[in-house]
Amino acid sequence: MRRHIFDTCRSVCIAGNYPHKTQAVPGNAEKETTSEPEPLSKLDDLYRLHNLLDGRRTPIARQALMDELELTRSKLTRLIADLRDKLGAPLIFDRELGGYRYDSADGRHHLPGLWFSSQELAALVTLNQLLQTLQPGLLDEHLSPLRARVEQILATEHLGGGEAKNRIRILAMASRSRDMKHFQTVAGAVLQRKRLHIHYYNRERDELTQREVSPQRLAHYRDNWYLDAWCHKQKSLRIFAVECIRRAEMLNKTARNIPAPVLDKELASAYGIFAGKPAATAVLRFTQKRARWVADETWHPQQQSRWLDDGRYELAVPYSDPRELVMDILKYGPDVEVAAPEELRAAVKKLIGEAGRQYG
Repeated sequence: MRRHIFDTCRSVCIAGNYPHKTQAVPGNAEKETTSEPEPLSKLDDLYRLHNLLDGRRTPIARQALMDELELTRSKLTRLIADLRDKLGAPLIFDRELGGYRYDSADGRHHLPGLWFSSQELAALVTLNQLLQTLQPGLLDEHLSPLRARVEQILATEHLGGGEAKNRIRILAMASRSRDMKHFQTVAGAVLQRKRLHIHYYNRERDELTQREVSPQRLAHYRDNWYLDAWCHKQKSLRIFAVECIRRAEMLNKTARNIPAPVLDKELASAYGIFAGKPAATAVLRFTQKRARWVADETWHPQQQSRWLDDGRYELAVPYSDPRELVMDILKYGPDVEVAAPEELRAAVKKLIGEAGRQYG
């Protein structure tokens, strides 16, 4: 898989889409663009120039290109240079026949890979910045040629691709200090469906144990990475914080595969990272003021909510282990009331009392 990603990224050539034309997208059938008109960019002009040249056995005169593309002589000259020098097209001027053509047997030149508009390129740079922030660079080695090419093309558009790291801020306020040197091994085992032998540090018990696990999937939750895996020692599904994996070795054993519905039922059906089969449903009532924010939040895929007659907002969330849920409840202070179940209400009330006693 890693080799496939490398080959794909190495071959990518990026250009723009021409609005309101039926266009052939490499590797796909023709499709008609029906979006609203938008200003043409240099990338769009490069794409149009390539379409005029591709497949022609006879050259096209400079003036004919200028008329067809509605470009000035100087702008056409710059486009020709970009198509030849930046996109690697075998574009020549045939002096004998007095025009431009592709220097190939059939007049064709394939620009391989993906096609993006300038807006999509900017979005790609933003996505790359997000991935770099999320850590930990699994594909950096393979994506770096693509990243450099994207930023080079963005520079010709004056879109400031190199400014992403300075102009896009992604604040990971809840992330933990972490040593992610084993992330690539873990991710590789997940994708290649191989077992792992890990040394795992348990913070709660302050102990280091060894496990053989069958990795199922990686989850990024609240700025931290977790591994969902079948633990062959405990003979059950477990969640491991990746930064707590002290050693990781991929084994030459096929991982046990757990069906996705089972994973969702066991690990994603209850609140937060302390997942498991729901033991209860928390009913939380938020003040009218706080509801303006909470009503737009997703605490859980199976949550239920309603507005109360007095303007408060009621949220019902399934959970198994209450620890993380309690922490979320406490951060809302007087703007939330636990209506049910009684044991969760009592637990929150007890913690509020203990916190209050610290301040005399």
